[in-house]
Amino acid sequence: MPTKKHKPLGILALAGVAPYQEKSGEEYMDKSQQEHFKKILDAWRVQLREEVDRTLAHMQDEAANFPDPVDRAAQEEEFSLELRTRDRERKLIKKIEKTLQFIEDDDFGFCNSCGIEIGIRRLEARPTANLCIECKTLAEIKERQMAG
Repeated sequence: MPTKKHKPLGILALAGVAPYQEKSGEEYMDKSQQEHFKKILDAWRVQLREEVDRTLAHMQDEAANFPDPVDRAAQEEEFSLELRTRDRERKLIKKIEKTLQFIEDDDFGFCNSCGIEIGIRRLEARPTANLCIECKTLAEIKERQMAG
């Protein structure tokens, strides 16, 4: 019987929320918008933590001392890849927690570089975004130029 691969859910679906519908005359990043993003960020953080727990359990269950060096090397490579992925997720969890703190401090949703509104749709696509599209594009161009 073939095993089913879990298709990753989008962040909004993961949180069980629909795209935010702005109301007429609504102020940008009011309490309802902040609550919307808290739900998204909390669900994302929970999902990442569950992945970390699954990896730990998998590595403990699968850890074997293979007598064959090729089998042992293959397992070590698999574990190494999983650990690198989990390290990236650990960093993302920290970024999510920092973003949640920005919401608590009423400092969420505005570009760290120029101060303009980042925008609801961009934040729904990447809730940890801290630059508007224009500043992010400029930063990426500068980064490519520096990398040469």
